[in-house]
Amino acid sequence: MLDEKLTKITEISLNMRLWTVDEYYRMANAGILQSDERVELIAGQVIKKMSPQGPPHATTIRRTKAVLENILLADALLQIQLPIRLDDRSEPEPDLAVVMGDEMRYTDRHPRPDEIYLIVEVADTTLRSDRELKGNSYARAGIADYWIVDINGRQLYVLREPSPSGYQRESVLSEDETVAMLAFSDRVIAVQSMLPPA
Repeated sequence: MLDEKLTKITEISLNMRLWTVDEYYRMANAGILQSDERVELIAGQVIKKMSPQGPPHATTIRRTKAVLENILLADALLQIQLPIRLDDRSEPEPDLAVVMGDEMRYTDRHPRPDEIYLIVEVADTTLRSDRELKGNSYARAGIADYWIVDINGRQLYVLREPSPSGYQRESVLSEDETVAMLAFSDRVIAVQSMLPPA
């Protein structure tokens, strides 16, 4: 009953004050946001990251990292839980992001949407917010390829065809299927290889 009430409250359109990325950094520099606080800026809202990662979540990140590094070779950079800049109101820290190569291009800024090949979020308790809140932000920014590794369902959500209203195409692949990034379509990945052992 309480969960239903909270869901209804969050669905009500509130007149909220949204923050910019510059203001977000000023809050951190002023000590309003503590350096050890686990937050990210999404669609102008400072969002607390979920509870600390459990072993399945961490294992999935490591396995996905290893698979992506193996197929990417030197063709792109792989970021693990590092910021990307979607626009003036969103600077999330996805679990993994495949971005254009050459680390030196990011010495004074974070990767922008036109430099991002793929974003991967790992969901054990965050599937809904990864699909809706983050998914809508990634789609509005034009991220062409967004994956969510669903640990509990042992499946992969592949979201493509971004638009201002969200992703127009969503496929759900079972652990027995394979997937390829849009940017590197000749390199196939087994969904199972990203998941922790059953």
